[in-house]
Amino acid sequence: MLYSSRILKKMLAVHIENGGVTVRQSELPARPEGFALLRLLVGGICNTDLELQRGYYGFTGTPGHEFVAEVVEAGTRALVGKRVVGEINLACTHCEWCRKGMARHCPQRRVLGIVNQPGAFAEFFVLPERNLHVLPDTIPLEHAVFTEPLAAACEILDQVNIPPGETIAVLGDGKLGLLIAQVLNAHGYPVRQFGRHWEKLRIAAAAGVITELTDGKLPVAEFDWVVDATGSPDGLRAAAAMARPRGTVILKSTVHGMVAVDSAPIVVNELTLVGSRCGRFEAALPLLEHELIEVEAMITDRFKLEDAPKAFARAAERGAMKVLLELR
Repeated sequence: MLYSSRILKKMLAVHIENGGVTVRQSELPARPEGFALLRLLVGGICNTDLELQRGYYGFTGTPGHEFVAEVVEAGTRALVGKRVVGEINLACTHCEWCRKGMARHCPQRRVLGIVNQPGAFAEFFVLPERNLHVLPDTIPLEHAVFTEPLAAACEILDQVNIPPGETIAVLGDGKLGLLIAQVLNAHGYPVRQFGRHWEKLRIAAAAGVITELTDGKLPVAEFDWVVDATGSPDGLRAAAAMARPRGTVILKSTVHGMVAVDSAPIVVNELTLVGSRCGRFEAALPLLEHELIEVEAMITDRFKLEDAPKAFARAAERGAMKVLLELR
């Protein structure tokens, strides 16, 4: 069903302010030139959204950057009516970084639902047409909503050249940790994933990942490649202790506030630290149909958009994984 911004003037939108989550009536967003007007179909609440609620970036406004949407209006007529996912960084397109093909690091970029760009947890929102990827008909909506975090998992292999056959340790069994373990495993790497929740680890184990339940005791100086996906302030310290001298630690955790770490072991052991963030959707979309990527089991609950406060509370519960917001 298509909608027209010439008819609709108001919409529902999620709003975060001072730690609270509300749903309010908002004005329909204007569609700038080169942008598409999108109608939300499904959104996914991720750890970054919860951190925004806790005060990350001093955020106030509409969050949401994991989504599947229908194109309502666009300058490119072929896009209208298509189901799409979208990259979250809105680059200026003309600075030095953009010209180098590093638009995700554009210093003037806005970030959907995070920095200076209202997010996807609204009935309607806008995003540049160049950011959109049309979703194949064979991918269900509730699977496609994982495209953005799956792309973030794929980014590791774009950033570091890990020799074939190298064992990679993944520390953390949350949503991103599970996706990272599955992606690395699907690319043929032996993966050992460490976590505290068997019910989560079993998802990666079913795909062939070697999983280990830990009570805080972890291997010491055992791996050349370690990924910190704990989402914890203690993750870097733990991951660094697991790395061999001259090993590489890939940091995937986004944590609100300062992280204290003893730099001496990092210097003495000459470790390489790699910060890792967003990734290419082109790498992620085909994996949504890969037999070794299981996302359905990662869905904890579904809520209507108007029940967003309950959805955020559910997502923050211990043991919860992906909570979806659906426009019904």
